[in-house]
Amino acid sequence: MKSDFFGSLKRRAIFYFIITISVTVLGFRLFQMQIVNQKEYETKSSDNSVKSIELDPLRGLFYDRNMNLLVSNSPAFTLRVTPAYYDTSLNKLIETVIGAEFGFINIFLKQNRIYSKYLPLRLKRGIDFKVVAWIEENRENLPGIDYVLELYRNYPAGINASHSFGYTKEISAEQLAKNKEHYKQGDFVGYNGIEKTYEDKLRGKKGYEYILVDSRRRDLGSFNFGSKDLPPVNGRSIVLTIDAETQIVAEEELKDKRGALVAIDPSTGEILAMVSAPDYDLNKFSFITPNEFISSLYNDPARPLFNRATMTINPPGSTFKMLAAIAALALGIITPSYTIQCKGGFTYGRFFKCHGSHGTVNVIRAIEKSCNTFFYRLIYKIGMDRWKEYALKFGFAQKTNIDIPEETAGFIPDESYYINRYGDNWPKSIMASLGIGQGEVSVTPLQLAQYTALIANNGSSVQPHLVRGIFDESQNNVDPLNFDPVSTGVDKSVIEIVKEGMYLVVNGKGTATHIRLPDIEVAGKTGTAQNPHGEDHAWFVAFAPFENPKIALAVLVENVGFGGTHAAPIAKKIIETYLRGLDKNKENKLESENKFAVKD
Repeated sequence: MKSDFFGSLKRRAIFYFIITISVTVLGFRLFQMQIVNQKEYETKSSDNSVKSIELDPLRGLFYDRNMNLLVSNSPAFTLRVTPAYYDTSLNKLIETVIGAEFGFINIFLKQNRIYSKYLPLRLKRGIDFKVVAWIEENRENLPGIDYVLELYRNYPAGINASHSFGYTKEISAEQLAKNKEHYKQGDFVGYNGIEKTYEDKLRGKKGYEYILVDSRRRDLGSFNFGSKDLPPVNGRSIVLTIDAETQIVAEEELKDKRGALVAIDPSTGEILAMVSAPDYDLNKFSFITPNEFISSLYNDPARPLFNRATMTINPPGSTFKMLAAIAALALGIITPSYTIQCKGGFTYGRFFKCHGSHGTVNVIRAIEKSCNTFFYRLIYKIGMDRWKEYALKFGFAQKTNIDIPEETAGFIPDESYYINRYGDNWPKSIMASLGIGQGEVSVTPLQLAQYTALIANNGSSVQPHLVRGIFDESQNNVDPLNFDPVSTGVDKSVIEIVKEGMYLVVNGKGTATHIRLPDIEVAGKTGTAQNPHGEDHAWFVAFAPFENPKIALAVLVENVGFGGTHAAPIAKKIIETYLRGLDKNKENKLESENKFAVKD
């Protein structure tokens, strides 16, 4: 009996002990949850009843130098799928409705497995309103399928400028990993051109709207009367240096050709027009870009994705003769009265042919007539290293640092290059070809345009750029961007001698008299770059008006022959368009400057 009583007391004590410990632990946890961690659990509770809706900002717009709208935003519907809730048995039905190939959705889901299955993925952008209506009618039978209204890039001015503008594209996993502060999976970012360079200004800042939901995630209304909502901050619009009318004409002139054109304001470095041909349709990148379209761009032998204006490198041909003339005059190697006898060529180890027998020529007449013999001789007087020194002064063999990401530095050889290649007894006959812009010398159209601008503006300019400033809509003005000045250090009197030769190329008895204009004095220089792989490349550089240059440009047309025949007429058209447009819009420009004042 005692034993049973003792056993009962012992069991009772153990039971009381367990109860006491349990109550203590529960009490401590209640204290911890309700007092210590109250804010944390309040937030988690809100998460269960409040849904946040991300509000995308408007991406900044592009205007041309005259405030014509070039790149805007247009609304369109995007079909989305959330893998966690989606029933893959719907694949065939959805593919039929959106006009996709069989198996498209399976491939899409596999490609996006790296992302959270609870995040909605953009299945197709730019869906038809009929598809939207169909989704609304069948919403209950389409788990994981929804749509949103988004804004996409639009190009109302009819300008391609694909290599200048660039395009936006859904952010990659690699990019997202590096920049989670500003982006989420599915966001669009600038991938090249101006869209990429000025991404931080164009993108804006996301906003958030908070909605009360029930246990089935159905909307019940705004949370806290919208007091916690954060409105999006729209991206900044930018004003480009491009002149829309000139750009349109430039694109039309290079249509169905391979080549490039760069036009610059010599005093400011502003790009007035820039074309790489062939180009591609930016509208194709506004929605989800078909793989067939991307493949066609990559496989096209004309390489439309390649920016010929800033990346293609070719010998500049006779357009480079002004550089040798400037170097020789600046170094005192020759004077304006220095002459040679051109008898149809020059011999140094072998015979180098000229375009004709020009007789007695000085430096001005040598530029006018594009006399090879004069410049064959001249480079030997200058020497390789001093010749390269002046090439560097004018921006060759280095990037211009234009404000888009794709650019090539080009190449200018010097004596050490040939010593390394051939040894100390390298063949000096190589130098003759360099004097007329052939051989290993290679430049980009952008570099040649900057070189022409520096000549036009007597040795100084500004770093080439495509963006003039940031448009402040609240103040209705433009905040200008600052770019570095560029100076050759060459005396103005030297450059003026060379400019006289360029004037006579068009207005004397030179190689481009056929582009002479009755009311605009154009100075220029033709060039034909030898091409061992086919027809020669045609070059032409020019500036105008001669006394007060407002435009300098370089034109390249590949595989067509002579520069005077194929490139010069294009330059003439661009010069006419821009300068006559300036005259036509003088009154409008004055009005525009009052409306959109640029801050000092």
